[in-house]
Amino acid sequence: MRDKTAAAIAVCSVETTVSVIGGCWKLTIIQELLDRTLRYGELRRAVGEVTDRVLTRQLRELEEDGLVHREVYPEVPPRVEYSLTPMGETLRSLVRDMDEWGQTWVAAQRVLA
Repeated sequence: MRDKTAAAIAVCSVETTVSVIGGCWKLTIIQELLDRTLRYGELRRAVGEVTDRVLTRQLRELEEDGLVHREVYPEVPPRVEYSLTPMGETLRSLVRDMDEWGQTWVAAQRVLA
């Protein structure tokens, strides 16, 4: 567990959740991994305009927090795959609900414009 996550636990469970999944691109990464296991390059293309540095950092944090599993295969060239852990899978309904809320909000903004 990262220090930032441990500190959030002392505040409240919502802060803990935000600390764990609220990083730049983390929810997008999780959403992509809900569908299937992905290699790094596939994940980078699926996520979009993210730099290698940021994607690597976010994947490491998700791995440290127990949400993402990184599998390294002893091949040449090296093959690395990312998937959600059982704890990461528990975010499925939360991510789905956030996606639905986002679509509703965007539609409401169009009506107001």
